Amino acid sequence: MTLPDAPTWIDYAEFGERFVAAAVTESRIESAVSSVAGQGITIGPFGIGPAGLARFVAKGSIGKPTIIRRAPHVHFDVMLPVTLRVDVTLGGQRLRLEAVVEIDLTMHARTADPLLIVIDIPPVTGRDVSFVMRAQAIGTAWEVLLNPIAQLVQREVANRINVILADPDSQRGRTFDVQAILDGTRSPYRGRPTHEWIGYDEFGHRFFDLIVTADRVRQVVESMAGKPIEVGPLRTGPGNKAEVWVQGSVRLPKVAAAAPVTPTAPPAPRIAELPRAAAESAAAAQAAEAAAAEVHDPALVRFDLTIPVSLDISVDVLKTNRYRAEVNVPVALTARAAEPLLIVIDAAPPRARDIDLEMIAEGWRAAALGKLAGMRKQIAAQVATVVRSEVADVSRRTIDVGAQLNKTRV
Repeated sequence: MTLPDAPTWIDYAEFGERFVAAAVTESRIESAVSSVAGQGITIGPFGIGPAGLARFVAKGSIGKPTIIRRAPHVHFDVMLPVTLRVDVTLGGQRLRLEAVVEIDLTMHARTADPLLIVIDIPPVTGRDVSFVMRAQAIGTAWEVLLNPIAQLVQREVANRINVILADPDSQRGRTFDVQAILDGTRSPYRGRPTHEWIGYDEFGHRFFDLIVTADRVRQVVESMAGKPIEVGPLRTGPGNKAEVWVQGSVRLPKVAAAAPVTPTAPPAPRIAELPRAAAESAAAAQAAEAAAAEVHDPALVRFDLTIPVSLDISVDVLKTNRYRAEVNVPVALTARAAEPLLIVIDAAPPRARDIDLEMIAEGWRAAALGKLAGMRKQIAAQVATVVRSEVADVSRRTIDVGAQLNKTRV
């Protein structure tokens, strides 16, 4: 997967619209109405004409649908062809006709609670059914029966299609539980006659809430485990006479949902502040507030990533002194949506001051030397640099949802 250097962010609402548009394709619509195609239809026998003296029976089958997508919304015009053989009996005479029936359906991909895509089909009426009779020259007595036959066929075909579409198996074929599909579980919502509809925008928000979970993010970042860390040599201490070497590795990262962020009130203006200073202070406060809003937007799904690092530290001053350190590097993760249909786990680079480095000395001389000023800060800064380089490659934490949809058979 080739990604741009800087993803173009979109909000969750737009992601929801794009997801539905990408997921509901002509082939999936054809699959959704597959339960209708191929079914046989029998109409009658009915009595038609004056006093119901003529007897009418029609038999046939539903053919393969023709599907046309209507942009920009996820609507489809579907035409179901039906070939009928019509037998009419009047006064001991029999007339056999062939008829071509076309059923026009309008299908709309709708989203429903909790994370469903439902192919919604309005009830079919006689006006949605066209009827064309094929017959050779017939007498006047037969001609007067053609219009009643056409009206009867239109009504009965519409009724038959509505019964087929209302069947629980047919409804299940038009309901896609996105969460169950991705989790590989059985959906309790498929086949229900009614749903609680939600908008595409709400669907996008729920997708990130329900699908982008700590467990899934953990699977993405676990590839960091085992990465080596090598730092050095560093010069520190009085006269930079101490030479420091650091070797270590990243252990299995830990991911947890971030705690809710409580917005803080902006600071009160200072009394007797000069106008220019006040303006500069206000501008800085606004910039800080905007940055904080971006990082702590409660609408975004966020996680706290902890990267454990085990370090072996050697400090050479006259002789080698050894230390061990267990470091937890905190990284803030934010699940973002990006063009065209990507999920990106964005990482805020760790800062050296956020890394708590406690060195465990091996021997009394190493313990005394461990107090060398600046050594801990230097090592923490180098560890932060290594981790920053690891989290800088966003492709490792990017999921191409569009490509996954193309591979998914539902």
